[in-house]
Amino acid sequence: MAAAAEGPGFEHMGLDPRLLRAVSELGWGRPTAVQAQALPLALEGRDLLVRARTGSGKTGAYGLGLLQHVLRAREVAQAVPQAVRALVLVPSRELSLQVLRCLRRLAAATDVRVAELGDGDPAALRPVLAAQPDVLVGTPGRVLAQLNAHTLVLRHSLELLVLDEADLLLGFGCLEDIKALLCHLPKIYQALLMSATFSPDVEALKELVLHNPVRLCPAQAPLPGPAQLRQLVLRCGTAEDKVLVLVALLRLRLLRGRALLFVSSLPRCYRLKLLLEQFGIGACVLNPELPARSRCHIIAQFNRGIYDYIVATDEEAPGPEPVPEPEPKQPQRKKRRGPAQGKATDPEFSAARGIDFQDVAAVINFDVPVTVEAYIHRVGRTARADNPGTALTLALPDEEENMARIEDALAADNGESMLQPYKFCMEEIEGLRYRCRDAMRAVTKQAVKEARLREIKDELLNSEKLKVYFEDNPRDLHVLRHDRPLHPAVVQPHLRNVPDYLVPHSLRASLTPGIKKRKGQRLPHTGASRRGGVRCRRSGNPLQSFKYSQRRSKRPGAAAPS
Repeated sequence: MAAAAEGPGFEHMGLDPRLLRAVSELGWGRPTAVQAQALPLALEGRDLLVRARTGSGKTGAYGLGLLQHVLRAREVAQAVPQAVRALVLVPSRELSLQVLRCLRRLAAATDVRVAELGDGDPAALRPVLAAQPDVLVGTPGRVLAQLNAHTLVLRHSLELLVLDEADLLLGFGCLEDIKALLCHLPKIYQALLMSATFSPDVEALKELVLHNPVRLCPAQAPLPGPAQLRQLVLRCGTAEDKVLVLVALLRLRLLRGRALLFVSSLPRCYRLKLLLEQFGIGACVLNPELPARSRCHIIAQFNRGIYDYIVATDEEAPGPEPVPEPEPKQPQRKKRRGPAQGKATDPEFSAARGIDFQDVAAVINFDVPVTVEAYIHRVGRTARADNPGTALTLALPDEEENMARIEDALAADNGESMLQPYKFCMEEIEGLRYRCRDAMRAVTKQAVKEARLREIKDELLNSEKLKVYFEDNPRDLHVLRHDRPLHPAVVQPHLRNVPDYLVPHSLRASLTPGIKKRKGQRLPHTGASRRGGVRCRRSGNPLQSFKYSQRRSKRPGAAAPS
């Protein structure tokens, strides 16, 4: 939940007592700004066009209104006790499962049935649709496939339509599917359109879906203020400096808590993951080439605390592009396509949008995002609801143009930049540089390629869908299992441990095991020298002050204390 808004509480909005009980169990004290504005209008049956940033409570706003509508309709329409009365369209399978969990928690004390269209074929979902769930959640493509297969009929029963993350729906190229889907809906229904931005495409979609809508734009910045979200930027001279800083932050425990690491492309995801593995830092890659079930499993493991770091990219899935005509007398050579050049990425996936990563203490932009919108969506993964968070961007000289554009767009009203420089003393970690060079030499292009191949191979071996095929074709399974071994990168054991002589002087006291504070005894001060180092408390170091503020905070999502 986001910050509570001034106004009436949930108990004064006319909600069903069972929904109020679920709200109380979820710990939602008061409505957020978007909920306080949107929920009363939704309960009146008005069409809504809502713009609100990520983490502002949009799902709760339309979810409570949707469930209240279904409960009221079931009481009135006794002749048709069970039918699909509400449809929620979302851009990705990950967001579909997230919305499903939220709606089921809100409807836990009721008999409202909520179902989600998975990634199976239409025939496999017939039993789910035959039960006529009250609420159906899915992507436009999945819903349209069921409608075309005649396993789902909405023309006579649908009463409420929700388009969540509408700008992302259009960004994924779902407009044609939405237009085709609207032909299967009744002429009269209530519609709610939720979006983070009001682009021209969203305005065009509004004309297709909404009728005389109420436009809601709660007054709020695209990102939380500095009291909740600390945005830092560190200018690095070389790519090696980036690796050095990141290893120091994670290996020396300068940054506590779970973090998302964003890079510019999928191959760089695996390169960074292999680099961290050289230092004994476990991380997983959110790969859009894998099936949705596997991606959801990785997200669930991260949210349960099995992984502390996820490496992801907001690189858009490659789509059809116009092919220029070749120049005469210059025959083009066919290029061999590697894993990075294929078009196997899921078009219904984006790591920076929609997915609810829980308890994210920090977002690290290892590569500067290309657009301001990409930066906002990346950083929006932390400092959600009332929880604090930190965003650190590592910028190279050739990324300075994108960095300046982001700083100008996010400047405060007085012109002051919201991104503060991160005061980091590089001299104190120079002893780790040669180790970073060893790790970077070990992670070659071939190692990255084999890491991706091994992940795909494991996915084939563990696939439930291919189990029947392998039973009928055991030779294929034998060949796959006994194929040549893949070696992503040789892990060098000496890189896992950082000896005392490589630890900065300002950190040795705090990292030395076995130090216990006796009664009346003060531990050695961990600040750096008079010049101010990486952990100098007096120097006003943002990361250090962030760490101390997190130590005082006991709220969920805060970084773990040292």
